[in-house]
Amino acid sequence: MYSYEHIKFLKKRKKEKVIVGFFQVSIIIVLLIVWQLLADLNIINTFIFSSPKKVLDTIINLYKNNNLFENIWVTVYETVLSFSIATALGTIIATILWWNKRVQKIIEPYLTILNSLPKVALGPIIIIWFGAGIKSIIFMALLISLIITIINVYEGFNSINENKIRLMKSLGANKWQLFSKLIFPNSLSSIVSALKINVSMSLIGS
Repeated sequence: MYSYEHIKFLKKRKKEKVIVGFFQVSIIIVLLIVWQLLADLNIINTFIFSSPKKVLDTIINLYKNNNLFENIWVTVYETVLSFSIATALGTIIATILWWNKRVQKIIEPYLTILNSLPKVALGPIIIIWFGAGIKSIIFMALLISLIITIINVYEGFNSINENKIRLMKSLGANKWQLFSKLIFPNSLSSIVSALKINVSMSLIGS
């Protein structure tokens, strides 16, 4: 049996979740209404910004033409594929950078430059290079998400408490033991955070 204080705490937490959820949904509804009003009043150009009604009409037409789920599947496939490649490749490169500080010093300026590039604006160039197909889409998604993954995972590796590293070294741990027993396991939260960002970046790229 729960105590009175615990029951009171659970009710308070449940109430907080309901309030937060209500305002989250309300904000979305208000934004959609404002968006539609701006479109109806010709304050925004619907050719560029579209409108909720046009988006809904497009979804209905795609469903009637049996193209909706096919398009969803293609987008999901491209997102998952680019996400998986970026996650694996980004983690491997971040590990190499942590393992070899000389390589890290050489590569770091280029990572900073690549991260600052307006990647979406490179879309037309990428289409010219790879063609208007799945290759260009996956490359765009990789370009957006890979650099962010490398930077976030590498920062996670470097955020480990220095005292713990010194302790393991004093006990005779080699570099692989240091990485497998301390660095990587303690960086999982940073890696998961990077994955959360990576999913949205891969979707934007796709």
